[in-house]
Amino acid sequence: VQLQAFGGGVVQAGESLRLSCAASGRPFGNYVTGWFRRAPGKEREFVAGITWSGSKTVYTDSVKGRFTIARDNAKNTVYLQMNSLKTEDTDVYYCAAEPGWVVGTTPAQYRYWGQGTEVTVSS
Repeated sequence: VQLQAFGGGVVQAGESLRLSCAASGRPFGNYVTGWFRRAPGKEREFVAGITWSGSKTVYTDSVKGRFTIARDNAKNTVYLQMNSLKTEDTDVYYCAAEPGWVVGTTPAQYRYWGQGTEVTVSS
């Protein structure tokens, strides 16, 4: 499966952005999908993940209550709605996918990756 992430941009603190991860190549409905982010020189950090059915979502503590992950399997797309953005959310965001039913929280648990989309939050 090929993944393409888009939707990044430059916003001010407190504003919102919605990232999208579009999948192609095979049906996306049997894949767990996650969003990660990585600042230059740092390891990729788990942000949020969702099961193939959408019934279970997992978030890192720093984004709980502000970010929402959702998916539309009919459109082969996973979204990350980011509200109340903070300057510390500035990063390059990546989507990743892995066949299965368990939401992994480490990069090693995902086989397929999209290119990053950059999010910059200014104060």
